[in-house]
Amino acid sequence: MPRSDQSQTAILGALSIMPMTGYALREQIRDTLGHFWNESFGQIYPTLAQLEQQNLVERHPSDGSRSTTFGITAAGITRLRELLAEPPQEPKPRNGLMLRLFFGAQLGPDACRELVIQALEQAEAQLAELEATRQDLITDAALAEAAPYIALTISAGEYSARATIAWANEALAQLAELGSTA
Repeated sequence: MPRSDQSQTAILGALSIMPMTGYALREQIRDTLGHFWNESFGQIYPTLAQLEQQNLVERHPSDGSRSTTFGITAAGITRLRELLAEPPQEPKPRNGLMLRLFFGAQLGPDACRELVIQALEQAEAQLAELEATRQDLITDAALAEAAPYIALTISAGEYSARATIAWANEALAQLAELGSTA
């Protein structure tokens, strides 16, 4: 699935849950899908324009503000289902932390330790954020139909964060041994 189709999938999917402005769409994607997907404003607005041109979304003027709310059309739901039925694109791994650790002999154990500590802190923050998102999901009646599916992605993020925390603690122990033998 090409990147543009994946952007369409994310945007149509978000709009299938509720109509929203382009800004709210970006915020929802960042806050809700952010642990496994991202879209920039530079991707969202051109994709919204393309989807509107294809009659897959439609504009609704917001009450009294200059913002425009976008809603998904029946054709948009059909297109979303087609996109969701396609096999997912395999991600190309690019992990700057692993790249640095692979060449860690050039950095030394102290610099590598700092990198791992940062990864640990990020994973702990992500886990806390995901746990808060899960609580919000439970209490949001507007998401009742989508909640079980959204919870699956939250769970995957929580598992990933916990795995990173476990790996980081193990890596820190190994780096401590390297530092003591140097």
